[in-house]
Amino acid sequence: MATQEGASAADNGVIARFGFKAGQIIQEYGYDDDVDEALRESIEDVTGEQLADEDFGDVVDGAIVWYRDGDGDLADLLMDVQSLLDDGCGVWLLSPKAGSPGAVEPRDVEESSSLAGLHATSTFVVGGSWWATQLVEKGRSK
Repeated sequence: MATQEGASAADNGVIARFGFKAGQIIQEYGYDDDVDEALRESIEDVTGEQLADEDFGDVVDGAIVWYRDGDGDLADLLMDVQSLLDDGCGVWLLSPKAGSPGAVEPRDVEESSSLAGLHATSTFVVGGSWWATQLVEKGRSK
């Protein structure tokens, strides 16, 4: 069960913007102690499944990627993330908001996404300190 803060994230519609559904397996990359735990719990509440870690070895219905400036090559990471995605499933890139430690420049997200065969379709604030950017295969929109 989600914490009160997690329930609040789900209630205010932010979690609905991700489009996750019951029964979906969502893989998570880049977990660290700075992630938004309320968001993670809300995703698990919506799907009814625990988030799969980076070592999960089966096909998944979507992915969330916590990425901070300095975490390595974003394009390579996004290519790796796509390797287990079911056809047509998207990736959500979560990065620190502008001005925060680890913030990622929008042009870096665009460039890395493009190199990985993806493009950004929408970006919105999640919690107090993260941006969520939806990445989909080029030539496809949500």
